[in-house]
Amino acid sequence: MVQLKKKILFIIGSINQTTQMHQIAEQLPEYDCWFSQIFTDSKFLKAIIKYTSIADSTVLAGQFKRRSEEYLANHNLQTDYGAKLNKYDLVVYCSDLIIADSLRKYKTIWVQEGMIDKITPWSKVIKRLRLPAYLAGNTSLNGSGNSCDIYCAASYGYKNYFKLHGTDADKIFVTGMPNYDHCSKYLDNNFPYRDYVMVATTDMRETYRKEDRPAFIKQTVEIANGRPMLFKLHPNENFERANAEIMEYAPAGTLVFQNGNTNEMIANCCELITQYSTVVYTGLALGKKVHSYFELDELKRLAPLQNGGTSAKNIANICRAYVEFNGERSHFLKQYVYKAEEENILEELYA
Repeated sequence: MVQLKKKILFIIGSINQTTQMHQIAEQLPEYDCWFSQIFTDSKFLKAIIKYTSIADSTVLAGQFKRRSEEYLANHNLQTDYGAKLNKYDLVVYCSDLIIADSLRKYKTIWVQEGMIDKITPWSKVIKRLRLPAYLAGNTSLNGSGNSCDIYCAASYGYKNYFKLHGTDADKIFVTGMPNYDHCSKYLDNNFPYRDYVMVATTDMRETYRKEDRPAFIKQTVEIANGRPMLFKLHPNENFERANAEIMEYAPAGTLVFQNGNTNEMIANCCELITQYSTVVYTGLALGKKVHSYFELDELKRLAPLQNGGTSAKNIANICRAYVEFNGERSHFLKQYVYKAEEENILEELYA
């Protein structure tokens, strides 16, 4: 009798979230892996998606959803949008801001995919009143919902952050974060420009947050102080508007990119200016002088582990152990001993 493979569903969002989930799934070839863009069974959110354009700047709809689904198709990955085709043995989330009620019956693992937005007074109100976390309007409560069985954090600093904001510490494993755990590899690249001041912008206006972009550009010009400049726009930004503003307020000859490998651009820069962007961690890992709307000391505390690119395998090992565990969900954490893949490698080297 043929034994069917156990099924794992990976919930994706942005391209960054999607590529990270793909890396984890590649480490689990013995399972039947499926992918779904993040979805909701909330009537309120479904109405927002169907009847307004508000969700078009989020991972629920619009270009984020299109680009991720194109990625799945281009890589011949199995899709099950809304989890309608199968029953699953495990669901792996990139966000716990929205968790469909229909998936709560399954084992769940949350994976950190990037920087967490600053906690705002409104975030605190949402948390205190126990309202849906997505109402905070940003990612400040992502990872702090305590709603998944297991949480995989980018660093010990982030583990403490999630613990402080509501997730049980014994649920949190420090695994590192795929896409930001081996930044030194970006130093070997073919990007043709070097020794510029790089500016990585954020899609604040597209996500209904206030920003004075002309003032920000003027500030970056002051920091550059006559050195060549390169702007890498967030892919969700209105390119025509952002490009026109840069052309007006930045020096002639300033380079502007909407697409391309951001990490390689950072590897070749002499200084990095960011707003609210995870790529600041690439700059820190590569020893660049960085600027951010976050405090530099806080960024250094939170910076993802540089573990040589083993984060996906670390997370996959936890997925494997949990999906094969046959006892009560609450009993798994009591008996599971987590060991990072880089520790296993070192043990083998020095055995």
